[in-house]
Amino acid sequence: MTSATLLTPARTSRSGGERPGATTRAAERAYIRVLVVLDTAVLAVAILVGYLARFGDEQPSGSEIPYVVVAPVLLLVWLVSLKAMRCYDDQVLGYGADEYRRVSAASLRLAGGIAIAGYIADVGVSRGFLAISFAVGTIGLEVARFAARKRLHRARDRGAGWSRKVLVVGDTAHVLELVHTLRREPYAGYQVVGACIPDALLAPVPQRLGDVPVVGSFRGIPEAATAIGADTVAVTASGELTATRLRRLGWQLEGTGVDLVVAPALTDVAGPRIHTRPVAGLPLIHVEAPEFRGARKLVKGFVDRSLSLIALLLLSPLLAVLALAVKLDSRGPVLFRQTRVGQGGEEFGVFKFRTMVVNADALLAELAARNETDGLMFKMRDDPRVTRTGRLLRRWSLDELPQLANVLLGQMSLVGPRPPLPSEVARYDGDVARRLLVKPGMTGLWQVSGRSDLSWEDGIRLDLYYVENWSLAADLTILWKTFGAVLGSRGAY
Repeated sequence: MTSATLLTPARTSRSGGERPGATTRAAERAYIRVLVVLDTAVLAVAILVGYLARFGDEQPSGSEIPYVVVAPVLLLVWLVSLKAMRCYDDQVLGYGADEYRRVSAASLRLAGGIAIAGYIADVGVSRGFLAISFAVGTIGLEVARFAARKRLHRARDRGAGWSRKVLVVGDTAHVLELVHTLRREPYAGYQVVGACIPDALLAPVPQRLGDVPVVGSFRGIPEAATAIGADTVAVTASGELTATRLRRLGWQLEGTGVDLVVAPALTDVAGPRIHTRPVAGLPLIHVEAPEFRGARKLVKGFVDRSLSLIALLLLSPLLAVLALAVKLDSRGPVLFRQTRVGQGGEEFGVFKFRTMVVNADALLAELAARNETDGLMFKMRDDPRVTRTGRLLRRWSLDELPQLANVLLGQMSLVGPRPPLPSEVARYDGDVARRLLVKPGMTGLWQVSGRSDLSWEDGIRLDLYYVENWSLAADLTILWKTFGAVLGSRGAY
């Protein structure tokens, strides 16, 4: 979903000749050109679909303006609307939800404006044509942007694609933390190429922070960015970087083509909980407390139970077939009911299709030394206790479908932290125990981010991030991504 460190852009102006990161800028412009061509094609198809759906083979009548003129004008105005809403701004492209929100807002605002203008001017353009065109076009734009972004993410994961070259500035500990955060999600498009640290920490010989070269101190940040071809300077926490020095750094970067971003010392806090309020020229960042009860929680519970009931009804034939397959494959019950810990530390029985032999728990001690994960969980890629049908069920996460009953009973949510075992909870420290502030989920950030391939630390980090920053919109996004994770069988064993 979002990076653990909030990057707040402070854009600098661009003028002059060749600048740092010229190759990156060229790749960025090429990606934007692809988006423009893609948007144009989508809108052209949408307008054509709107025309054919409304009129078919009939000749439009009652319109003062011929549709051979209406169609290209609508296409051009729509593209201008996307540009006006900054849908091609590199600060929102390739990562986060702002790109999708702006695309939808541009289309909806244009539709509303045309509807009002058409009513006032009494222009005889078919409302059905406009409604169909805007509906198809808005959905098509979102799908096209999603496809383009996924292709960009795959390129970035391979070390290719358009990415920003970043010079990180700050104390060594904060630099290392920010570098780790950015590298944890390479598809976000921030490639660290160097670091600047306080003067007092510089040594007479070349230094490295991990594998990141130290290219200078706070005295020569613009020169260091130019030397390594960085197009972005990311400033993190440091006692020597006062407000005055940071302001002067912004002035120094003006006209160089290098962007300045600031990474506040706020980790795992999502945008909706953060509000900036200027006080005496100082941008104070207000962080709202997490929401664990109230109207939004009631809505989440209603949505969970409604969707789980619908899913159980629709999937009942599949559930019957899977139950029969489990029964015929090995002796034992079809369903496996295991004690897990839910919200507030309350224990409940989670339902799953049985994927192991009946004496699996008794065999666990013999396999403990072959655990392939760190932390409190036991995971083994080729677990001999798993049955043949169980391997298939686990590969496609079908063994977890009976948990829809737990959601319907109010014991679980569709989206939430992984439901832990009582033995795990017994060893929780104060921070990890915050996972129990919300209901556990059938899916969550841990599942769409790699499932069993994740380390214990990363799994806990994602669970705590969800607890602190959950929202209905994020739940829908996670549910959507779950289908991709399941189909790709990432981390499923």
